[in-house]
Amino acid sequence: MKTPTRFGRALLILPPYLWLLVFFLAPFALVMAISLSEVRLGMPPYTPLFSRDGLVLSFRLNFENYAFLLRDDIYVRAYLSSVKIAVISTFITLLVAYPLAYGISRASDRWRPILVFLVIVPFWSSLLIRVYSWIGILRNDGLLNWLLLKLGVISSPLAIMNTETAIYIGIVYTYLPFMVLPIYSALSGADETLVEAARDLGCSPFAAFWRVTFPLSLSGVAAGCALVLIPAIGEFVIPDLLGGADTQMIGRTIWLEFFNNRDWPIASAITVILLAILVVPIIAVQSRLARTRM
Repeated sequence: MKTPTRFGRALLILPPYLWLLVFFLAPFALVMAISLSEVRLGMPPYTPLFSRDGLVLSFRLNFENYAFLLRDDIYVRAYLSSVKIAVISTFITLLVAYPLAYGISRASDRWRPILVFLVIVPFWSSLLIRVYSWIGILRNDGLLNWLLLKLGVISSPLAIMNTETAIYIGIVYTYLPFMVLPIYSALSGADETLVEAARDLGCSPFAAFWRVTFPLSLSGVAAGCALVLIPAIGEFVIPDLLGGADTQMIGRTIWLEFFNNRDWPIASAITVILLAILVVPIIAVQSRLARTRM
């Protein structure tokens, strides 16, 4: 069997690199350029980086946008709030998803495909519709309060809507499949004989799980946490619909700067800083996965 040539390998990896170039690097370069410009009235609502006066070509970079973001407490609080909500939501999602993924991986071959299908079936409907349905469940006269009042659990309706609790519920519900599927994939591919060997050597069921099963699933846990944490930091729809106008998250801040204030340089600078924050967990997950494969 012939080994692939260098040209063949290059041809194989060319499409994903072109995809990244066209749909990530080029838009990011445009956003980065806008973040280094100045706001102005007109279209586009920012000054170009290059200007020409006869044969003289001028190049001007404006770093004041980044300095302004670091000085203004509103943007700093928005970043901190987004990271806090995303981290807590990711942790809660992991607590819910791991037992679910573990149960699916231990189900019989007959039921396993059905259970996986039930996990992914919410994706068949629009995200907006699913989030709107939680408004009907969580509002003061919604289904949840009606049920709790009927059961006598509470004496007055719970104020859940327009709070961080509602945001946590929405994010956990929306991103739960992104956590379940990687963990399920890792658990289903784990070697069961290792668990049996641990039990034969005297480990209790919990000790065998903690020392053998859980370490074998860490690659799935890391991938699931990244798939939930990264989009949750920049989430806009869920905080806007369930958290209300007072919710400070960076996704809503970017939207307000772009469309309400029409300050594209500031909005682009916010986006660049957000991307820099997201690079940290991405690098951490990649390092973890690389160590796991070694």
